[in-house]
Amino acid sequence: MGDVQPWPPAGQPGRPQGGGWPGRQPVPQESGYAAMRAAHTDRDRTVDVLKAAFAEGRLDAAEYSARFDAANQAQTYGQLAQIVADLPTGPMPGPAASAPSVPIPPTFLAPPQPPRNNGMAIASLVLGLLCVPTGGILGLPAVITGHVARRQIRETREAGDGMATAGLVMGYLSVAGWAAMLLLAMLIIGTHG
Repeated sequence: MGDVQPWPPAGQPGRPQGGGWPGRQPVPQESGYAAMRAAHTDRDRTVDVLKAAFAEGRLDAAEYSARFDAANQAQTYGQLAQIVADLPTGPMPGPAASAPSVPIPPTFLAPPQPPRNNGMAIASLVLGLLCVPTGGILGLPAVITGHVARRQIRETREAGDGMATAGLVMGYLSVAGWAAMLLLAMLIIGTHG
């Protein structure tokens, strides 16, 4: 980095007209959001848009290569926006406060958070699983919590329907096992009594 020259103050010899580093081309005159300096992550996002457009067949290899080079050399948001302006993802987003009218492409948004699991559905599944080691004693609570969970899931759109169903199945199997044992016991007592 020893060959980098300091930026001369305005009006001093050596400072190019139009603003730019000595030995480089002048920076285009832009204003507002478009004139803001781009970061490495901004250039990376632009390259991601170009990669997607190339993969979808929107750019041929030569145009992709030229735009790729331009994106890596771009200094401002405005330059980056021009590189991808004709692609479906649109111009690169800037800071939200500076450019509220610029839509942020879905590619750059955080993925939506999955809905949280319903607590009663978790309880139903746990009680259903505990039916085996407890000899089916927890079958009825598993059935009750499973039905409550399914009702809550329909109302709140929470996740956990599969857990509630599994708890219900294991709970009903335990209740049916106990009912069969009681019926068998009554038949045996009735035939011997």
